[in-house]
Amino acid sequence: MRLIATGLACVRSGREVFAGLDFVVSAGEALVVLGRNGAGKSSLLRMVAGLVRVAAGRLALEGGEAELTLAEQAHYVGHQDAVKPALTVQENLEFWARYLGGGARALPDVSLAALALDRLAGLPAAYLSAGQKRRLSLARLVAVQRPIWLLDEPTSALDAAAQDRLTNLMRGHLGSGGIILAATHAPIGLEGVKELRLNGSAA
Repeated sequence: MRLIATGLACVRSGREVFAGLDFVVSAGEALVVLGRNGAGKSSLLRMVAGLVRVAAGRLALEGGEAELTLAEQAHYVGHQDAVKPALTVQENLEFWARYLGGGARALPDVSLAALALDRLAGLPAAYLSAGQKRRLSLARLVAVQRPIWLLDEPTSALDAAAQDRLTNLMRGHLGSGGIILAATHAPIGLEGVKELRLNGSAA
């Protein structure tokens, strides 16, 4: 499996954010997207997720499920946590599992345990700390299996223990042939990652 971008361009509100972007990320690889604020890191992830229109160029996934779109094979976790405060931790995750089409494959109990949230399953999300909300947002990566993870500032609000958990999850995902794109200003704990500096090239 390979995610391929060729001549990719992004335009937001009439402004060209980036253009001529080329990269290839293969199964088992992580690409860290770097750049100053406003360089288009989040826009790139949202483009892969199908939330931002491709202004020029081409995005393609080789070796994925032929009947599914690229967006349907990707998890997008934005820098803002999509948590419904009136629902419990468990209900939030069950909502996402249904929304993402996990069906019988969804593993909410396993994913809560993986992010050390199992003891908070019945607690309304309104009472969670910022770090706990971030972990709940990340739990859907485990609850519903998808080959591409798009992570925008994934370690934001996480303490050292939670960062270690996330790193282990990412290593497991890559070890099973998954792909990760992460936009970040901070290290994500993975070795041997590719880097993409916007207005530059993958290395």
